[in-house]
Amino acid sequence: MPVATQASLKGLTPEQLEDTSCRLCLNNTYHLGLKPGQEVLDAIGGAHKLQGWNRNILTDSGGLVLLTNICNSSDTSSMRSFQMVSLLKLAKITEEGVRFLSPHDGSPMLLTPEHSISLQNSIGSDIMMQLDDVIQTTSPDAARMKEAMYRSIRWLDRCMAAHKKPDTQNLFCIIQGGLDLEMRRECCREMVKRDTPGVAVGGLSGGEAKADFCKVVDACTDLLPELKPRYVMGIGYPEDIVVAVALGADMFDCVWPTRTARFGNAITKHGVLNLKHARYAEDFGPVDERCRCVICRPRGEDNGLGISRAYIHHLAAKETVGAHLLTMHNVHWMLDLMKRARAAIVEDQYPAFARDFFRDYFLGKEAPGWAIDALRVVGIDLKEDQ
Repeated sequence: MPVATQASLKGLTPEQLEDTSCRLCLNNTYHLGLKPGQEVLDAIGGAHKLQGWNRNILTDSGGLVLLTNICNSSDTSSMRSFQMVSLLKLAKITEEGVRFLSPHDGSPMLLTPEHSISLQNSIGSDIMMQLDDVIQTTSPDAARMKEAMYRSIRWLDRCMAAHKKPDTQNLFCIIQGGLDLEMRRECCREMVKRDTPGVAVGGLSGGEAKADFCKVVDACTDLLPELKPRYVMGIGYPEDIVVAVALGADMFDCVWPTRTARFGNAITKHGVLNLKHARYAEDFGPVDERCRCVICRPRGEDNGLGISRAYIHHLAAKETVGAHLLTMHNVHWMLDLMKRARAAIVEDQYPAFARDFFRDYFLGKEAPGWAIDALRVVGIDLKEDQ
């Protein structure tokens, strides 16, 4: 899912987003609750009408706030939206909910499970997330981790009780428990009892090692219903997704594909290319020769004209249209990756798909060790054709 935090994907119109083949995007409950606010959402009839988007919307619980909006972090390698973690310096978490100071004007705010669901009912999202209690996966405080896990279960019960539109909006639970696999399994067992339409694995992409991330996903998916969607929150790098799909996950979101586009980076079959680099000044080929997005495919059979790497290089440093074009490409590329993964599963060819992906994406290099080990657990040997 592309992340349209404030009911818009930066630089793209709803029509352009739809042209990428996007059918489900993510809105941020917290931001929409602040502006335009619940009264406006109720008056207009929800976020679909507000943003002119006729496809599906998933909303986080309201505790999901972009890290870069809250924390003064210079780490652009972890470009994900953190659950409550990003609010910890401003928040106090109790059984009632989360009390924090608005990062906009410093006013005190209280977010409870009931208020989170009320906001999401007003937004009218097709998939809505429970409010959960999250701490960073790398925290050494086991007692606090267990408290957060059990509180998330209790908060799910409150969210379910407050949900006023269960026939039209799907409420997903969120599995917590840090890197403790037994805690994760216990949370899975309790959440599955609640029989929500889908299940999310939360609290990851918070600085943990990739090998630990894989173990958590594997442990959770083993216990989740086969016929309900499994959503791993905040995951967005192509290699992470290919591995997580092999481990049994279905849905992902991250700001990285759109954020990295604004830095002049294009996702391609052979990895990420920084098109600001001088080497692309006279590269007249498409951004990715295999891609069929609106900028990579030739526009018209007669002249064969398309958008070249050289043109993006020309624009990237000085014209916003360069970022817009790369955003369209990156979103389309990621959605196409998911389409190809799905087709490989249907055709019972996923091991070959994963091997082809890693061979191409890490061209001339060995796949990361964590990916090799994780895929081996599910019977995929990345070295089979080497």
